[in-house]
Amino acid sequence: MNIIGHYINGRVVETSENFLDVDCPSTGAVESKLAMADRALVDEVITIAQRAQQDWRKTPPAKRAQIFAKFKVLVEDNAEKLCELIGKEHGKISHDAMGELIRGIENIEYAAGVPELLKGEFSKDVAGQIDSWSQFEPLGVVVGITPFNFPAMVPLWMYPMAIACGNSFILKPSERVPSAQLFLAQLLQQAGLPDGVFNVINGDKLVVDALLEDPRVEAVSFVGSTPIAHYVYQEAARYGKRCQALGGAKNHAIVMPDADLDNAVDQLIGAAFGSSGERCMALSVAVAVGDEVADAMIAKLTEQMSSIKVGHYAEKENSFGAVISQEHKQRIEEHITSSVEQGARLVVDGRNIEVAGCQEGYYVGATLIDNVTTEMTSYQAEIFGPVLQVIRVESMDQAVQIINDNLYGNGTCLFTRDGEAARYFSDEIKVGMVGINIPLPVPVAYHSFGGWKQSRFGDLCIYGPDAIRFYTDRKTITQRWPSSGVREGIKYSFPS
Repeated sequence: MNIIGHYINGRVVETSENFLDVDCPSTGAVESKLAMADRALVDEVITIAQRAQQDWRKTPPAKRAQIFAKFKVLVEDNAEKLCELIGKEHGKISHDAMGELIRGIENIEYAAGVPELLKGEFSKDVAGQIDSWSQFEPLGVVVGITPFNFPAMVPLWMYPMAIACGNSFILKPSERVPSAQLFLAQLLQQAGLPDGVFNVINGDKLVVDALLEDPRVEAVSFVGSTPIAHYVYQEAARYGKRCQALGGAKNHAIVMPDADLDNAVDQLIGAAFGSSGERCMALSVAVAVGDEVADAMIAKLTEQMSSIKVGHYAEKENSFGAVISQEHKQRIEEHITSSVEQGARLVVDGRNIEVAGCQEGYYVGATLIDNVTTEMTSYQAEIFGPVLQVIRVESMDQAVQIINDNLYGNGTCLFTRDGEAARYFSDEIKVGMVGINIPLPVPVAYHSFGGWKQSRFGDLCIYGPDAIRFYTDRKTITQRWPSSGVREGIKYSFPS
């Protein structure tokens, strides 16, 4: 049985008193044993990271940038192996794994520009012979806690910029998908990162709590479900740490009567069912304005969905693969069942799907549910599976109100040909990331990613310009070198 260890101080550490099974969702078979950390190991890793950061913070930003430029090349050269690791532990198809890896590489590339990003500001002669400037200094030891759905991309949203800013970083990846980050840690060492600056430890809530409680940890980045994001944010605040905690979502797309319906249907299918719907930017609700567009949309969706192929991660012709676990498969199917029990119409049923040769895998087929209302249990939940719900409304204002009333505010989209409607939607919608005829409005690496309401806790978004603000402290220095022999004497008034 393969043993997956931690990555500590530049080497893989497999010793542990506690191991967890890591299975392959595509087959249901246990593939590996994962070494789980205890509090003593967490304490040791923080000590190592703190020690390593003392020298790393003094490394010139240009030297840090060179390491990340090399890291980017190494990741690109090893992309196929990384996609294989992601597919085996997550279940997503190789083309989908490559897509997430490319978006992660964008953030490595952004981190390689850190000398420009850390330049600070300078003002000469703010008063007589007085200059003032600001500089951005690293925090120290920072932590990332990441989810199962993007084993490569979400961690790469965090640690390249955190480390490029001069911090050391401890990553606690999801225990369901640990291998990709273990391999990436080794690539980062090959790129020239000093030992101890980046460490990966595996564990559960015990490890999370130990990281949150330790006073040597200065900041925490988290991505996961809203209840856990809220918990992490509260605990981080309790222990005086800086925190950004990204939570769940219930993303809606409004389909207007004037929309290019063929394009809208194509985009809805990809955005709702890609990656088995296990992404926080998935479009899980289509709000159709008017019964005419709803009926036409349902008909086109039903026809298109008949060609969706679900199966093993290694078969590239498949549209999407398994969901992460048997327990999660059951939860998704329970939401489908409850929708019908509460009055919705099940148009396409993805329950009880069978994949030849993978009968023990955790599969849910693409599911379409019409006549959903906001009171339904399944609507109020983040299903996080390949399920598209359709709500019918009579006006755009009603559609906007439904979205604004929702607990979450992560992503949304409007399908229309009307520029006035698009502008109104962009101005009035209370959601952090907005698409106009773009179903997955995930910002590029030089912007920042983050939702509103219960989709994000903390002042700053993740990656992009906000990453510099999150992973550094601003220091402002005011300096004067008076002429020789000049003495002003004592002043009691506030300087002006």
